[in-house]
Amino acid sequence: MIRKVPVSAQTKWEYATVPLLIHATKAILDQWGEDGWELVSVTPGPTGDQMVAYLKRPKGN
Repeated sequence: MIRKVPVSAQTKWEYATVPLLIHATKAILDQWGEDGWELVSVTPGPTGDQMVAYLKRPKGN
């Protein structure tokens, strides 16, 4: 069964893309987490020498 949710009740998200420094990955992610961001994915950056984190949080935080 599909439940219809009014548009006004749906969560609106904002997103951030964050380069991760290998020597400070935990500290960087911890800080973003304290600011209300949730980690979605970590992938290699465009040059392959750095990782990039993709984060989201509900709009309005």
